[in-house]
Order: sequence, then C-alpha cells, then structure tokens
Amino acid sequence: MLAGVSTEYYARLERGDVAGVSNQVLESLGDALQLDDTERDHLANLARAASASPRSRRAKPTSPSLRPGILAAVKSITTAPAFVRNGALDVLAANDLGRAYYAPMFAKAPKNPNIAIFNVFDPAAQTFYPDWIKAVDGTVAVLRHEAGRNPYDKRITEVIGELSTRSEVFRDRWANAVVHRHDAGMKVAVHPVVGDLALHMVGTEVITEPGLSLMIYAAEEGSAAEEKLRLLASWAATHASTTSEPAGGS
Repeated sequence: MLAGVSTEYYARLERGDVAGVSNQVLESLGDALQLDDTERDHLANLARAASASPRSRRAKPTSPSLRPGILAAVKSITTAPAFVRNGALDVLAANDLGRAYYAPMFAKAPKNPNIAIFNVFDPAAQTFYPDWIKAVDGTVAVLRHEAGRNPYDKRITEVIGELSTRSEVFRDRWANAVVHRHDAGMKVAVHPVVGDLALHMVGTEVITEPGLSLMIYAAEEGSAAEEKLRLLASWAATHASTTSEPAGGS
C-alpha cells in the first residue's frame, strides 16, 4: 500500500521477477522500505541485472593489469597507506605504506593478496582487527554490493564461492543480505608493529578503470596515528622483503 503497488505485483518482485520494473516503482519501494542510498543502489542494480540482455550476462574476465599511470599515482602517495582493489577485493597495487599496513596479509600472499580471503580465513586477521566479526560482516556487505554492481564478474563470483564453501561464518552472514559501500569510515586495527591504529578511510572509483577503487587510509594531522604511520614507514623502509609488491606492483 505504501509503495502504491498491488500485493500480487509486490510478491512477484520478492520472488526475484524484477525484469522491466520501472525506476518509479523502485523509488516507491525504497521509500516504503526506508532503504538507505546504498540499499537503493543495490535494488536498482538487481533490477538492471535482471533486465540485461544475454550478451551482457556473459561472464567477464578478471581485471587486466593496471596502467602505468595508475601505478605511478599510487606510489606517489607517501604519507598514508594506499592501494587499488577490484570488486573481488584483490589488491592490484599498493604503495609502501599500504603493504606495511597490511603486512600480515602480504606475508601470506605477497603476489596476489585478497582482502576478503585474508579477513575471513587468515588467523592473523583475528588479532589484526579488534572486532574480527565486525570486519567479516563488513567484508560480506561490500562483496554483496560489488556483486550487485557487477553480477557477471567472474572473479567476484569465484571469491564469493570460495568463501561460502569454506567458511560457515561467511556463509551464515551472506544469507543475511546486508549491503553497504566501502568508501568512507574509520579503519581500526591492532598492527603487529605499531599497535592500535585508527585511520580515516577514503575510497573513490578509478574513473578510467570501471570496477576498480583507490583506497587511502589517512591520519589526522598532529594525531598519534600520524606519528604511528611515520614509525610504520620507517619500519617498512628497513623490512622491504616482508612487504613484497603484489602482481603488477607499485
């Protein structure tokens, strides 16, 4: 009633039959269900995928190598951890501080690190994050959002399939259908070198490379976190072998 659609039509939508649904109906449903902006985007993505042509539904290949200009841009960021990831949460390039920040992850997968795999499977993640379950919840929500944006991306499907098959914690949370972006907020970690570290996370899509995001973890000027990043940079400079560059590195 609130959305202005019939019970029969709404029941059809809930069964997943959303091909051809109008934007007006989607907006009305968003209002009635009190969806936030991310949830509205996700609903629109699902409707768009259901209406896609057979040609556009073909599985997409994995992300190509990054262009030299993007690699240079990431490397030029020297005072904050920065990296480029795809929708499957593969880290395609990282600066020195980015590799140092995620040292436990790069130690296990120096060439092809994946944040989702690390967060869910690696025992080191349970000490790296002060609230590990919250980190897993965030991973699930981000992957759901990315899967909604690119439902035929082969690599995203592979990662979700591996996590769902091997992790009951992930599988249970995937069933909850929570979704959100991962482009702003606080990143809180207990780093093995500098201890408690709280940084402002800022993410933005790489306009020239759809599906890729540049992530930067910044400290406030004059804060304890800024000093810890300086210490981490010094540590990284003397422990380069433990923070090897990923494939296509920076």
